[in-house]
Amino acid sequence: MVAEQSMDFMQEQRFAMMGVAGYVAPRHLQAIRALGHRLTVAYDPFDSVGILDRYFPETCFSTDFDRFDAAVRGGAADWLGVCTPNHLHFPHVAYGLERGMDVICEKPLGLEPAELEEMTRLEERTGRRVRTILQLRYHPEILRLKERVAQAPQDRIHDIDLTYITPRGRWYAASWKGDAARSGGVATNIGVHFYDMLHWIFGELERSVVHRASPGSVAGFLQLRRARVRYFLSIDPACCPPQAPMTAYRKLEIDGEEFVFSDGFTDLHTECYRDILAGGGYGPADARAAIATLAGIRRATPVGPVGDCHPWALRMA
Repeated sequence: MVAEQSMDFMQEQRFAMMGVAGYVAPRHLQAIRALGHRLTVAYDPFDSVGILDRYFPETCFSTDFDRFDAAVRGGAADWLGVCTPNHLHFPHVAYGLERGMDVICEKPLGLEPAELEEMTRLEERTGRRVRTILQLRYHPEILRLKERVAQAPQDRIHDIDLTYITPRGRWYAASWKGDAARSGGVATNIGVHFYDMLHWIFGELERSVVHRASPGSVAGFLQLRRARVRYFLSIDPACCPPQAPMTAYRKLEIDGEEFVFSDGFTDLHTECYRDILAGGGYGPADARAAIATLAGIRRATPVGPVGDCHPWALRMA
């Protein structure tokens, strides 16, 4: 079993980080600093890491993995933060656990359920633990929604429309994010936190249908234990509403009522870290439902815009 841990917030924790040049790394850096801890060593094959001056200018950074590993082997860190491309999350989590560190991994924790199962075995073997960033579970409005659904009659099935567009330029297709083998595809890369939130509140998957899928968009239907979900996710700027070109657009309708949660995202990574360092947080078993659903979506053969599909599916070629 993984050892029970309780962190004294007055005791400074030392972090290592892999992927410190990446897009999401500043949120982790902010969380570590805001909670009074320290980044001692960092690695990335790319050296565009001037962001370190804002948070931890004394960090020992290297583009050489062997130098980073030598510092880790020398006991430079208690925790490893993983902010690398999605397909590297599993091997980098495994690396951290095997080097005797607890690990905080950006979402998705893995691309396949089997990877999460192996992480659990590694936790048991090493006595260390891995936790992932599932920030919507800390959002005040999402917490209120979860409570509201929990108090509703247990046999009530809710009708949900999820629309999420976060437009990206042509660079996206040329990067690892545009490669489904490395990113998990558009649903995983931009939507894993939404699928996790839906499972967390409305229960396990009973049926999944993909109506349309392209490199930049996906539309489908999920039957969860307590919800029917029509979803449309896209990074295609052409899908943006005319009044909001190149601006993220998210809309969640529950039983015909719009559920607003666009604000309040700024400090959610810090709240995740706070909970994890206090001995809480969410691990492989918690993340598994969404990862399994996304793996199924990735492998599904689209059936076309038939049946109970999201109305925006008709916009896709």
